[in-house]
Amino acid sequence: MHHRNTIRLAASATAVIAAALSLTACGSGDGDGAGKSSSPTPAAATPSGIASTAASPAATPPSTSGSSGGTSTAPSAAVSPASHTSAGTASACPVSAVQATAQQGPDNRVGTGTGTALIQFTNVSGHACVLQGHPSVAGAGNGSPEHNSPLKVTPTGQASPVRLAPGGKAWVKLTFVQVEGEGDGYCVSGAKPAVYPTLVVGFSGSGAHQVALSDGEFAECDNTVTATAVSAAKPA
Repeated sequence: MHHRNTIRLAASATAVIAAALSLTACGSGDGDGAGKSSSPTPAAATPSGIASTAASPAATPPSTSGSSGGTSTAPSAAVSPASHTSAGTASACPVSAVQATAQQGPDNRVGTGTGTALIQFTNVSGHACVLQGHPSVAGAGNGSPEHNSPLKVTPTGQASPVRLAPGGKAWVKLTFVQVEGEGDGYCVSGAKPAVYPTLVVGFSGSGAHQVALSDGEFAECDNTVTATAVSAAKPA
């Protein structure tokens, strides 16, 4: 039996999104901003929901105070020369100062029940700023970050402020419960798999960003995700 990629291209993403999220991917926002930072009109907040907006910060993720929800993830690369963990006098990064992109994690393991994605944040402004904490995460359609389905985030690792100089980078690693099998796949738990063209990832005080994979879509089970705190070192 062939196991599909952990964060994989779904054969019927539209049908699954419609069933799981009631997302409207064909609305007036389709095609605008997938895979890059977005700041649309904020939507009504839900207790765990988030909206991508420069005016209003993302909903507070489960842990932004520096508490640890697990063991830290060991980095596989040195800290970016333009990034370090001393906030200094820099203020929180506004949503307009940061560009976010997504890629499949290097440790995706087909058939093991886990799948990963790395979210990269780059300071595209001319001033230093700070990202801090564990992100909020929601699944969304193309170009419609305000129509999203929040995922339950389990934070892991110690949260520390990461100062980004202009051009500096920081990362978050997301780990999902993998969709198994062929076709539309299945969840080991018996839940129905969910497939999202994009994710909306946000930090309290720094807004939210819509990201897409260049080679697939985000598929997951159980509406849960484990997230590292933002780090100046690229996670393994």
